[in-house]
Amino acid sequence: MKKLLSLPPNVVESFHDITGLSRAEFFCTSDPVNQKLGSGGGTIWLLQDAFTADGSTNDFSKWLSQEQRILLHAGGQSRRLAAYAPSGKVLTPVPVFRWARGQRVDQTLLDMQLPLYETIMKKAPKSLNTLIASGDVFLRATQPLQTIPEADVVCYGLWATPEQISHHGVFMMNRENPTALDFMLQKPSTEKQAELMQTHFALMDIGVWLLSDKAVDALRKKCVGNDLNINAYDLYSEFGCALGAHPSQPDADLENLSVAILPLPGGEFYHFGTAPELLTSTISLQNLVKDQRFIIQKGVKRQTSVFTQNCLLENRPTKENEYIWIENSRLSASWELSRHNIVTGVPQNNWQVSLKEGECIDVVPVGEKAYALRVYGYNDPSRGALDKDDTIYLGQSFKEWAAARHLPRRDFGAQDDIQAARLFPVSESLEELEQLLHFILTGEGDSKLFLRSPRLSADELSVRANLYRLFEQRREIQLQNCQTMACNWRRSVFYQVNLKDMAQKYADAQLPLPSLLSTEDPLMVRMHDAMFRSETLRHLGQKEGAELFSNQAFGLLREGLTGEALRCKVMPCRTTCDDQIVWGRSSARIDLAGGWTDTPPYSLMEGGNVVNIAIEMNGQQPLQVYVKPCKEPVIICRSIDLGAMERIETYDELRQYNKVGSPFSIPKAALTLCGFLPGFGTEEYPTLRQQLEAFGCGIELTLLSAIPAGSGLGTSSILAATVLGTLSDFCGLNWDKNEIGNRTLILEQLLTTGGGWQDQYGGILGGVKLLQTQAGFLQNAVARYLPATIFTAPENKACHLLYYTGVTRTAKNILTEIVRGMFLNDTHSLSLLSEMKQHALSLSESLQMGDIERYGLLVRKTWEQNKALDAGTNPTIIEELCKRIDDYSLGYKLPGAGGGGFMYIVAKDPTAALRIREELSQHPLAPNARFIEMSISERGLQISRS
Repeated sequence: MKKLLSLPPNVVESFHDITGLSRAEFFCTSDPVNQKLGSGGGTIWLLQDAFTADGSTNDFSKWLSQEQRILLHAGGQSRRLAAYAPSGKVLTPVPVFRWARGQRVDQTLLDMQLPLYETIMKKAPKSLNTLIASGDVFLRATQPLQTIPEADVVCYGLWATPEQISHHGVFMMNRENPTALDFMLQKPSTEKQAELMQTHFALMDIGVWLLSDKAVDALRKKCVGNDLNINAYDLYSEFGCALGAHPSQPDADLENLSVAILPLPGGEFYHFGTAPELLTSTISLQNLVKDQRFIIQKGVKRQTSVFTQNCLLENRPTKENEYIWIENSRLSASWELSRHNIVTGVPQNNWQVSLKEGECIDVVPVGEKAYALRVYGYNDPSRGALDKDDTIYLGQSFKEWAAARHLPRRDFGAQDDIQAARLFPVSESLEELEQLLHFILTGEGDSKLFLRSPRLSADELSVRANLYRLFEQRREIQLQNCQTMACNWRRSVFYQVNLKDMAQKYADAQLPLPSLLSTEDPLMVRMHDAMFRSETLRHLGQKEGAELFSNQAFGLLREGLTGEALRCKVMPCRTTCDDQIVWGRSSARIDLAGGWTDTPPYSLMEGGNVVNIAIEMNGQQPLQVYVKPCKEPVIICRSIDLGAMERIETYDELRQYNKVGSPFSIPKAALTLCGFLPGFGTEEYPTLRQQLEAFGCGIELTLLSAIPAGSGLGTSSILAATVLGTLSDFCGLNWDKNEIGNRTLILEQLLTTGGGWQDQYGGILGGVKLLQTQAGFLQNAVARYLPATIFTAPENKACHLLYYTGVTRTAKNILTEIVRGMFLNDTHSLSLLSEMKQHALSLSESLQMGDIERYGLLVRKTWEQNKALDAGTNPTIIEELCKRIDDYSLGYKLPGAGGGGFMYIVAKDPTAALRIREELSQHPLAPNARFIEMSISERGLQISRS
């Protein structure tokens, strides 16, 4: 998906170098110099420039249809956001939200904008290839996006107050047809709105428009003249107002375009177009979450409207400071700020500065050594002729400001627009810049220095700025900040940011790792810290150290999860007669949505949502465990399916449960949790033999797993839960299913295989259910049962297929890398997991509605999410299988971690299901590939006695 950016000319030249973003993914250009194209003409200019740069041999229309593109218009003059005019508003640094996890410490407005636009494009019909958005707006959708309809133009809007709407474009929809545009207006008065509200809904235009190729072609025809030059044309006031059933400005050339209007679900709109909005939008974002349980950064920020990032301050802000923004600056102790001050770009200095309310400073590198000093007012509009009384500079009339300093207006060059006036002096001397600063602010000093200094206008400054120097200064300060944040982690966002990115920064800059944390520090922080160290050392090629700290992170996770078991010790007591057998059996499970959100540490940080089903295979519960007394005081383990047997006579032999691949790791760990190993039981014995003698018998435990290895059906976890449940009954521990599920999670940590909780809960709890947990080390899942109609109704039953691929995989390697991303707060991983968590709620809703078509498509989306999280989920052989069945399927997925095992398929209808059976039966994927009859198991874990 290509991103096309319209940027200031100077930024275009250096964009890829200063951002590190891919040239293949990001194309940049600027509007032609001294020519205003408007948003419509600018859109066509941007597309045609990208087309030319691609060197495509196809014509424009063919090129347009080949790829989805996101267009961001960010090439304006930034008159009212002077601090980021030279680098463009899209590269405005945005502070890490105190309630968010996984954001980059150097994130920009562009980083914040793109995820929503990419999500919209992924949901868009294939006919919609072009998305247009504004570069100075950040939008949030706090609810899942709705289905995007087929239309030539699809626009998103927000429900807003009449006052807000009166300052924006507005979509008017007839109440009888609320998704179709009736007409569009620009900035209608509240009186006009009141007149229309009886018959219409109104949605405020937020500037996110999707266009079909047909619509782009229509827009292009409106913009390109007979001379093939692009003319000025506005997308919103001209093109938009010509759309709809009853357009406010009819245009015969556009009347055949269909239009759909969608409210952005749970939409939030944050504008970054002016200096005040920079502060107010950031304040709003930082304070979105008020529930202290979900605010990661502890403590209270005394100055909630003061933001300092990428800066070194010798004086901390005081309680009198309000609405302060300091970025990419070094301020000595002699700087004093007040209210409504923005300070950016200030290099190392010893200036004596006292800023009054509303005074702002931006220092911009020019050339190789010089700096330009831009002083401006917080609310300056930066427009108007110099001879006009209402042209404002530094919060006062420009005429008055210049007269007070005896500065002739003619000396500023251009007179018709203050944006083009040469107001900002340039010097290589920091001492001179300090004198100039005082003169500009107070009028004190000699005007001669100001008059003889080279000066640039705001427009010239954006062209002449040395962005390489500007970004290098920011990077140097940022690296020092990172080290300070690490040292002061209790009061900083260090361990909540993207630590994968932070580790890369540490390695690239060869920064020393922070001091080791204490064993008294919070366990979760120590886990993040250990994996951060591992990742940094991995980048540095120090494999041994990297592995040591990685193991430490996983060890701390085990410590946290097993701590409860060690604190709550148990006392096994024999409850059976000599000839009794305790028999446990469980179902397998298929996860339908939300898999991976149940996996620690993500589930410990955020809680998880999973929808899964318990199934019987060929009419049977496939996982069975038998426990009976043994006359000799030993433990005997047998596996029917593996044909293996092991005799355990000592604690040392029982303690060897963490060997992956051992046929009896699970029963050894289960017996440990049942109190048969010192440290886990309330009473301790010198030997295992003595403990079993006190217990009253030895134990003979037999396993049967009638599922192929590496199935993806949760076999090992559910078998572990079945063993624990059966032993709980045998030993009188009286664990309920919730306790069994939680102790299975602990058992898997003992085995070092890791894993989440959904497998065991999926198998021991019958039926169809949404499983949910809250954040914290105690992961007790709450089950919300859902109707099984989609699976059991006669017209649907044949559509559900379970196919064993014959391809095996081990989940541990897949699991390790994904969990590593969780430890490191990797932005990509956490974003996907959050999406998966929400997706589980959407799929549960489809089950409640009994909508099999929507359900099948959501299963397909689950598979896409799993592949996005880990490419190893979908090896080539599985990809080929997907292609063979795709035309006949609503959706399909490999249950579990993927890579092989079973495939669950939702066919479009019973006839399609028959076609899939024929295709895969006649041409199996592997010699042992086959269909298994599946049915919903309402029973879950069952335990009986003979």
